[in-house]
Amino acid sequence: MHAWKNIPMDAEANFSPMETVHGSTIPTKLTIVHSTGVFLHNVVWCSCPGVDSSTTRPQTAFTFDVLNHFLIDALECKTSASSFFEKIRRMTNNCFPDTVPNRYRELMRVSRLWRDLMSRKWFGFAHNDEQKPDKGDLACWLVSQRYVVDGNFTAQHMVMRKPQLDISLSDGLGYMVKDQEYQTHLSSAVESKERSSCSNHRAVNAANISRSNLRATGVGATACARHGCFVPHSIVDFQKGERHMNIDYSICNALNYHSAGIDSSLIIYDVGCQWSINFLQRVAQSKGLSVPENMHIVPAVGKFHLSAHKLACFARYSLNFIQGAGHVDGEILETLWAPFNKISPTARSMSQAHRQEVLDDHMRDSNWKKIVGIMKTLLKKYKRALKGVDDTKSPFDELTLSLDPEKISIWKIDEKKAMEQRGEYLDIYQLQMNKAPTMAEIRLKLTESENTDTSKPGTVSWLITGINLEDLQDGLRADIRQLPTDATPGQKVSIEEKRQRLTARIAKFHETADAMTAGMDLGTATVHSDDPRFCYAGHDENGWGEVSDEEISEYIDEEILAEEMGIWMPSSVPYQDALALGLGPLQAEELELRKGQANDCLEKLRMALGHKAIIYRQIKKLNAVSSKLTTMEGLGMDKATLGSLYQPISPTELSIDKEVTEENRFGQGSDRLAWFWRGNNASQGQDDAWIDESPTDLVYRVNWLKAKARWNRWQEELRLLAEIIVFKIWTGQMVPTAFHVILIPITDRIKSAELNRPGCNVGIENQPVLILLL
Repeated sequence: MHAWKNIPMDAEANFSPMETVHGSTIPTKLTIVHSTGVFLHNVVWCSCPGVDSSTTRPQTAFTFDVLNHFLIDALECKTSASSFFEKIRRMTNNCFPDTVPNRYRELMRVSRLWRDLMSRKWFGFAHNDEQKPDKGDLACWLVSQRYVVDGNFTAQHMVMRKPQLDISLSDGLGYMVKDQEYQTHLSSAVESKERSSCSNHRAVNAANISRSNLRATGVGATACARHGCFVPHSIVDFQKGERHMNIDYSICNALNYHSAGIDSSLIIYDVGCQWSINFLQRVAQSKGLSVPENMHIVPAVGKFHLSAHKLACFARYSLNFIQGAGHVDGEILETLWAPFNKISPTARSMSQAHRQEVLDDHMRDSNWKKIVGIMKTLLKKYKRALKGVDDTKSPFDELTLSLDPEKISIWKIDEKKAMEQRGEYLDIYQLQMNKAPTMAEIRLKLTESENTDTSKPGTVSWLITGINLEDLQDGLRADIRQLPTDATPGQKVSIEEKRQRLTARIAKFHETADAMTAGMDLGTATVHSDDPRFCYAGHDENGWGEVSDEEISEYIDEEILAEEMGIWMPSSVPYQDALALGLGPLQAEELELRKGQANDCLEKLRMALGHKAIIYRQIKKLNAVSSKLTTMEGLGMDKATLGSLYQPISPTELSIDKEVTEENRFGQGSDRLAWFWRGNNASQGQDDAWIDESPTDLVYRVNWLKAKARWNRWQEELRLLAEIIVFKIWTGQMVPTAFHVILIPITDRIKSAELNRPGCNVGIENQPVLILLL
């Protein structure tokens, strides 16, 4: 055998394939690809009677070594077949690699066969012709009942030019679903054209996005939420974005895979709040979907994505409030996509079958590395869980001791009911208020009732624009007050740019105002001023302090600064004059919007105080409430009604943290709660109050329940890890050496009789324990 570098450039053209002649021993030249290069070798072929070869005219052979090298390179380094073979050519002849025959296409074919053969060997099907692998049998997997679902739009696949020539070796035997059955499901499933009722989720709202050059716009996967292992036979292709029909098929296959004896499953999905609404109905209507009988499904949303949902989703879909969830974040698939994305460009243009095999191989390898490294991972998580229990138990115990036992008993009953029935019962974890209508709700109501007989179309949007411009002026004035005395040129330029943009928007708004009022001369616009009691900027480590508008105007050359410009609104005209000019409907609409604006500000204030936030960071919101009272009075609201709903806010009312930190403080008998904590912005005795319990109890309840939930989840995490670690050691899995020794109590599920092996059962105060090496 000799290296290819000694062969002339045109040597390959002179090769003649072997002529198979029975009984003949004519030597022929064969190109052999090895891990160290490409070689030529004279081969004498076996011509024994009765011996058949799988290939009749072989010209190239690959050693097992080079095929193993390629598979490892592809898995660890994400090396493409083209790059790998170019490396082999350079190893053969670094000066003239082009003289080495290009066996890239042959490598692509042979590597597929080798990958399939090795997979069948590893899973016990290599020499068993009677038993064929079934769906997902060529996959590594750990039994789970907590799943996380996510889509990946990087793993695209282009449309094949000749799909009829594609040959599959392991369709549906690994992690990707069986194509024919999946296509049958898609052809019969009906996708509802629904918009998300929660937030503007990309997964739901982009469900109909497609590209003509792509067969698949991405993949959807289901994985174990605890260990990050892909579930076999549950990876699906997307055709038009992340649709329910795709995700439903993935989830149903995951739920049916080796799930005997599991009666409940946790499904964590970015849009779980939307997906779960009609999931069982979609399953019932589709022949290709099924859920194990009597299996209870608990939907949840990952902790990172939950922050983008509306507030109502937090209590109902947070992992913090799911019994048995342990301490998981529900985002582990995001970490799996990172290495997975490195092979997506290579797999994008492969044939469908080849892409499926490559994706299966990388998922199998990912699961394998999770399994062989699971002991170290579990031990690391166990130490973290120990610390989590310690960190959450003490605050919970201290808070419990400081509260009324009767109230705690009631809260425990509510908590038990919430854990069992879920749904709206989980709202106990939030500040429960029948909230006043928000500005958005009032705007929607006014827009729907807009009548051309009484008002011009578009008046609501125009009024909203004016209110938003006032808010921008408030924000700009706050930014200017916080400028340091030695403001940099960049800070000054930023203020100037904001002023210019705001000036242009105000001018455009006034042009629209002329159209709304038919060019009436309505006098001067309203200039809003800040309440000096709230207009200050605290000094912090960055040296921020007050700067007056006069100092700012010294370096900004403007006749009227944008933040001081008057904005004409219907409230700029006295109420009686407005009625005479026919502007009564406009003023009525503005009044309703001003109520919504005040309600929004007060809601933010309540939330800030209820969570013991530093309220002065929200100072411009508070200032907006006080400054709008005069405006609403000018729009025709009588003082009695105005006083019963909205009152001025004083700095002395901005405190509630003492209700939690100093429950037994002196002087509580004379305390009077700030007016905005009382029901319906009025007296505490009204029937339509927003708050069903006193604000103090409400804050205590929410904080106590959340503290208990945090402690419970860490306890569950510790218990789960202890049970798994004990099982792993008892079944003989190797434990890393050179670690510290700790003791873990045996749980009720593991009988002490099972630990009679020498060195395992140790008694400490008659408590059986297992010695673990950490």
